[in-house]
Amino acid sequence: MAADPKDTTVTEESTEQGTVAVATKPASATPGKKLSAEEQIRAFETAQQKTELPDIYVGDTVRVGVRISEGNKERVQPYEGVVIAKRHGGLSETITVRRIFQGIGVERVFMLHSPQVASIKVERRGKVRRAKLFYLRERVGKATRVKQRFDR
Repeated sequence: MAADPKDTTVTEESTEQGTVAVATKPASATPGKKLSAEEQIRAFETAQQKTELPDIYVGDTVRVGVRISEGNKERVQPYEGVVIAKRHGGLSETITVRRIFQGIGVERVFMLHSPQVASIKVERRGKVRRAKLFYLRERVGKATRVKQRFDR
């Protein structure tokens, strides 16, 4: 019998890098009972997921803040583009962001719950009728524009 992830107690611990969420055993578990491997994995994954992510849809223009470490310094570099695909779910959820840089199309895949992703901000909502916008790869210039959506 699997336990609900809601029963997992999540606490925060401060470290040198920042605050880290740590999952402990479910509150309903008895002290002598061991957790199954599936319950341990589920508890760990829920502890690692970010909670403050905005609603991201395919077609949206987003600005992703990516952590870059140069030597012993760390900085956040923004990457702005159109979300052309969303994949998976839960801890392994990814988005593919496409932008045009110096006349060349560049796509990057971001894991939403990765520590390398510092922030995600939705700049503009897009009105699209498809789940994947791979057709934008063949388009050039003004043909790559996505209509704006105002109802979300």
